[in-house]
Amino acid sequence: MLILAFPDALPQAQDLARALQLPCVAIEVHAFPDQESLLRLPEAIPERVILFRGLDRPNQKLIELLLAAETARHLGAREIILIAPYLCYMRQDKEFMPGQAVSQAIIGRFLAKLCDTLITVDPHLHRVTDLRTAVPTQRAISLGAAPLIGRFIAGQCDRPLLVGPDAESEQWVRQAADAIGADHVVASKVREGDTRVHIELPDFDYQGRNVVLVDDMVSTGHTLMSAASLLHERGAARVDAACTHALFGTATQRALEQAGIARIWSTDSIPHPSNRIALAEILAQTVRSCEAGMDSAC
Repeated sequence: MLILAFPDALPQAQDLARALQLPCVAIEVHAFPDQESLLRLPEAIPERVILFRGLDRPNQKLIELLLAAETARHLGAREIILIAPYLCYMRQDKEFMPGQAVSQAIIGRFLAKLCDTLITVDPHLHRVTDLRTAVPTQRAISLGAAPLIGRFIAGQCDRPLLVGPDAESEQWVRQAADAIGADHVVASKVREGDTRVHIELPDFDYQGRNVVLVDDMVSTGHTLMSAASLLHERGAARVDAACTHALFGTATQRALEQAGIARIWSTDSIPHPSNRIALAEILAQTVRSCEAGMDSAC
C-alpha cells in the first residue's frame, strides 16, 4: 500500500506513513495561470492506495482530488482509501429555502464515486447522523477526536472544567471530559445572524476554575468569544479553547485572544498555527483495522 499526499497535507501524511510504516509520495501539482491544475502521480501504483488531503477551503481541492483519484485508477489502483481529516460541505443537509443546493448530498455522492473507503474526523453532521448516508461509499468511517483532546487538556491544565459553547458541542465536550474524569457543562446559544450570537451559561461555580471551551470546529469564533467573556464575568481564573478543526485566520485568532482566551489548541486535521494534537495514531489504527478486514471496526 502507498500513501499519496497533496503538498499542503504532506507533513500530516508523513506522520501517518511513519505510524503505518508505509511509503509516502507527494503528488506533484502545477497551477497554470488560469488556475487549472496539472497533477502527476508516480508511474508505479500498487493496487491499494491512500489518498490524503484535508478538504478545508475545498473548491479547488475537490477538482484536484478528482484528477488524482481517476489517475490512480488509470495507473492500476483497485482500492482507494480517502483520508480527509476535515470533510467539507457537510452542514447543508437540507433545502432551507426553495432552490438551494443540498450540498451534503451532492458532494457526498461525488466523493463516494472517487473512493472505496472514506476516513474522516468529527464530520459536522446535523440531521443526517450516519456518515455513510452522507457519503454512500463502501465504507465511510467517522472518527472522534474528543478523547484525544481531553487527554491533551489534562496535560495542560490543573483540574480543568470543560465547557461546550452550545448544545451542538455537547457530544464532544462530554466525550473529552469522560476521557479524563473532568467536570463539564454545556452553554445554550441563540444565533441572531452570521456574526451575532447570544450565549447563556448554566448554573455552576466557575469561580477560580481553569476553563477550557471545547468544540468540533472554530470558524468565525463569535460563539467562543461570547462564552469566554461570560466565563470571565463569572470568575473563571483562566479560559482556554480546544477544537478538532481550526478554520479561523489570524484576525479571528487576535479577536479570540482579545476576548480573553489565553490559549487555543487544535488537532492537525487542518494545518494551522494552533495545531498541538496529532491525529496520526487514530488514523493509523483505523487503516490497520480495515487492512485486516475488520469491517465491524470500520
